[in-house]
Amino acid sequence: MYAVLKTGGKQYRVQEGDVIFVEKLNAEVDSTVELTEVLAVTKENGEFVVGNPVVAGAKVVAKVASQGKAKKVIVFKYKPKKDYRRKQGHRQPFTKLVIEKIEA
Repeated sequence: MYAVLKTGGKQYRVQEGDVIFVEKLNAEVDSTVELTEVLAVTKENGEFVVGNPVVAGAKVVAKVASQGKAKKVIVFKYKPKKDYRRKQGHRQPFTKLVIEKIEA
C-alpha cells in the first residue's frame, strides 16, 4: 500500500516505514504529524484511488525523526572585468519524517 502526498510544494510517493526529507514543518522531534493532502492512494484490495484534487478521508501519519539543515549551497555572482563579486551561502532547513501509517 502506498500513497502520493503533497507537502511543502512537492509530491512524495510513500509507503509505511519510509523515511523522507520534507520542507521544514513546525513540529517537535518525536511528535506525530498528520499529512492530509493525499493526492492518490492504493487500498488493501489493490484499488488505486486518485483524488480530485485530494482523496477524501485519506491521511498519512508520520513521526518527526529530526529537524536539520541541508548541506551548504554556495551562491556566487560575478561580472567579468567589472570587479563585481558576491559570495553567499545557503542551508535549506528540512524535517525528517518516518511514515507510520497510511489511512484511506
